[in-house]
Amino acid sequence: MTEICLPKSLAAWGSPGFRAILKNELEALGIEGLPLQQGLSHSSIALDKNIQAVILKVTEGPRCLSIKAGLFYSGIVAGCSCADDPGSVEAQNEYCEILVKMQKSSGVASIALA
Repeated sequence: MTEICLPKSLAAWGSPGFRAILKNELEALGIEGLPLQQGLSHSSIALDKNIQAVILKVTEGPRCLSIKAGLFYSGIVAGCSCADDPGSVEAQNEYCEILVKMQKSSGVASIALA
């Protein structure tokens, strides 16, 4: 589980732009802040580019927001880099879902695979 801070999303909570701001903040976290490597299903190494988040559900509790989001990204199958290596170096499409629990008091959030 990763802990990060989402200050822009917290500031936008309750406004019409909340989902777009949250989407942008999640995408900006990249491989360092999102469990992309753990969410792989078709490749072995997650790539840190062209990450697209989709906000699936937002639920408000007394102290935190519970957010379910889908992440579209790419990965590659790593080989040995030998001349006769049959491994593909083309990016493979990947998708995983995450759960974000964001504290309404601070914007501190934990992120885990759904």
